[in-house]
Amino acid sequence: MEIKWLEDFVALAEVSSFSRAAESRNVTQSAFSRRIRQLEAWLGATLIIRATVPAKLTAAGHNFLPVAQETIRTFHGIRETLRPSAEPRLVRIAALHTLTLTFFPEWLGRLEEAVGPLGTSFIPDRGGFDSNIEAMVVDEADLFLTYSHPQVPLRLDDAGFEYLIIGRDRLVPVAARQVRIAGALHAGAGILDRAVASELELPCLSYGSASFFGVALGHLLARRPPFARRTVHENTISAGLKTVAMTGSGLCWLPESLVAEELADGRLVAASASEDWLLDLEIRLYRHCANQAKPVERMWRAAAQIQSGISSS
Repeated sequence: MEIKWLEDFVALAEVSSFSRAAESRNVTQSAFSRRIRQLEAWLGATLIIRATVPAKLTAAGHNFLPVAQETIRTFHGIRETLRPSAEPRLVRIAALHTLTLTFFPEWLGRLEEAVGPLGTSFIPDRGGFDSNIEAMVVDEADLFLTYSHPQVPLRLDDAGFEYLIIGRDRLVPVAARQVRIAGALHAGAGILDRAVASELELPCLSYGSASFFGVALGHLLARRPPFARRTVHENTISAGLKTVAMTGSGLCWLPESLVAEELADGRLVAASASEDWLLDLEIRLYRHCANQAKPVERMWRAAAQIQSGISSS
């Protein structure tokens, strides 16, 4: 038996809908249904009446629900109790790679100035927003640090998760000082504006259509004047795209925080003079509301305190 089966069952009991419960647990409906059946098989009892809409609990389901809820609370409580007191609990953070390089170090420093040392640990990148949210649901991560944009939907149960807006950034179109196009060198400064005004075909470095930045940029490009372009390189990691862009391989949108030094010293240049090609981003910190671990609470309160001070200044 797995603790996530119990959490699935409790989520289903709360909303009486397989689809809504699966969405709140950030898994597909088929995977969610399979896990409920696995729980029923392990118990040897049917918990859900599936022939009705909304779904209803059987008598066994009603009897088992408080047991499941108490088991979940007991499991998480015991785990905290058993952690060695000599080894302080590290707050486990899932994060987009770029933010670990640019935003996180300075932000953590401000938190520690306010509340003292905070033990933190980045978990291995699970790839994709949904996978990182799942890491919180199954208690492999305590917090998730990510970019957010209104046109990239985040499928989250508002009752199950909360977030703080702890910073802002933006994607900016950049290029090397000289860009290679069809064997000739072109000035990188303003190259996007020139492509819009002419038939110049731009080589572009892409995040791919499925990544967060890829989806966000897709919406931006759909609203802006068209220009001829072709993808010459793809990478979901911004730092990797930056390295390729600096060789003169093509146009690329990158987080401004990641390229601030390169723009300042001229290794990269603005590909457009218009702010219409910029994409504003929020930096958000998410957590699962069920996570009540003391180190997580302490860090969350510190983040809220810092953000409140920024908002009021």
